Amino acid sequence: MLKAMGQALFSVGLKNPKFTAEESKGQDYEIRTYHAAKWVSTTLSGMTGEECVKTGFRKLFNYIQGNNQNKAKVEMTAPVTCRVVPGAGPACESQFTVSFYIPDEHQANPPEPSDSDVFMEERKEFTAYVRTYGGFANENTRREELLKLLESLKRDGVEFVDKPYYTAGYDAPFKLTNRRNEVWILKKAEQ
Repeated sequence: MLKAMGQALFSVGLKNPKFTAEESKGQDYEIRTYHAAKWVSTTLSGMTGEECVKTGFRKLFNYIQGNNQNKAKVEMTAPVTCRVVPGAGPACESQFTVSFYIPDEHQANPPEPSDSDVFMEERKEFTAYVRTYGGFANENTRREELLKLLESLKRDGVEFVDKPYYTAGYDAPFKLTNRRNEVWILKKAEQ
């Protein structure tokens, strides 16, 4: 438990999903192709992501602490991603799917969740345009960084999917310096 708490609080030695970096057209974003992998996820709806991400994180942290069918502990990983499906209008709820990557040793047979709100997600290989930024992420900074990424992609004439988009956080709230956050926009699949 202390190891998991330490990893969650300080983001040291956390395992990450595998990806292949591609050559980028712009200097202000990366292109990554993430390999197919299993993630444990939970979906919530709300007006803003802050509370949904906190609630989702708690549910997933309980899962890795043994709230699963096998009562197995699963290592903390990074990043914590949030897939955002924006609501239809300004007064509409958005959908937030918070996810932890399942580490390699559990990929073949991850413990089944005990909480009915938590589920296994098999993500197929996907390519994302990724913008990395530092500091403490909040609703405003995520929106600003997403808009900057969208502007860069339009500038470079690349095709992308409008929604959903992803936010990714690598650090716990207690880490004060050298923080890493990302926004991901999916590359439009070739027809």
